[in-house]
This record gives sequence, structure tokens and C-alpha cells, in this order.
Amino acid sequence: MPFWLCVGDIATDAGVYEFLGAPVYWIHGNNDNFDAIASGALPDDLIHIVNGTTIEIAALSVAGLGGKFAPTWYETAAADLPHPRKGTAKATELADKRRHFVREQVEACTLLRDVDVFLTHEAAKPFRPFPGGRGPDAGKAQINEILAVMQPRLHLFGHHHRYSDQVVEGVRSIGLDLVSNSYMLIDASSFEVELKS
Repeated sequence: MPFWLCVGDIATDAGVYEFLGAPVYWIHGNNDNFDAIASGALPDDLIHIVNGTTIEIAALSVAGLGGKFAPTWYETAAADLPHPRKGTAKATELADKRRHFVREQVEACTLLRDVDVFLTHEAAKPFRPFPGGRGPDAGKAQINEILAVMQPRLHLFGHHHRYSDQVVEGVRSIGLDLVSNSYMLIDASSFEVELKS
């Protein structure tokens, strides 16, 4: 059965999740509707992978760590991340600290083993977001820490919306572009990937 994996930010600008017509297993990004995720108010074909957990999909083990890294919130317990209400949907989204991952979620990921695909929103180090590998390193050491101990067969990330393919901590790590630009097909038995535009 075909299915899709997604590395975050799939709500519309109004924070709505639409029926997509095929099972989509996804981690949240930093521009998702966290109230809808928390309440489970999602279409039936959209399955959210909770940070630090695995899910079995068609004999594949998929784990996830959604959200961005924010040093000021990293030591906060996930349950204590504030989500204030603001005057607009966009302002509320930007103020919602559930858009960040925290240490306890990273530590939960480091305990996971036998993972086939690890989905993160953030990149591992080194990741230079500009064409030709230029710019400051935008990768996050926490992702490297997880990859080093988890050793999944494949790591996919998406926050920077730029295709890249490298090996990090001995793991193939692929950055995904906007789905409107390209997507990848993965053979679940061989883990060969094909980039489609």
C-alpha cells in the first residue's frame, strides 16, 4: 500500500488540514496548527508521529522529531511549553512554543533502535542552506546526537526547503525541497531513492 512521509508544515496558511487522498505520516514543523494536532482534529488520512516515538508502517519502523530548535526553550518540559492566544492566527502560531523540540524529546529519540526512517524538521550538522553549500551551518547538534546512537537506515528533514543528500554520523541524510518543487520515491526494500520534479 503506497503512503507518504512528510517532514512538517502541511497546514494551510489558515491552520487547516485538508484530506489528502492517501495516508500521510507526518511530523510537525514550526508552522503547523498545534491546537488541531493536540486535539486530534485531523483528517483520517493524516497520521501525526509524536516526537520521540516510532510507528510501524507497512513493515517499516518510522520515528520522528518535529519542530525547530530554540535554545531558550530547550530545557523546558514539553508539557510546559506555552501556547498563548494572540490577535491573529499567524501571531498565535508564532507565539506557540510547541513549535520547538525540547531535551526530553531528544533523549527519547536516543533510546529508539531498529528505526528504518527517522524524520526531523531540522537538519543535522553540517548543513549550509544556500546553493553550493554556502552560508552559516544551520544544522543542529541534537540531530547529530540522535543519528549517532539511533543509526536509522535513512534520515529525512525539511525545514530549509532545499534538496540535499549527504552522509551524517554514518547515516544517509536527505533534505527535502518544497513538495511543489520535488518529492522522492523510496523503495521500501532496497532504500533506493528517486527524486521526482
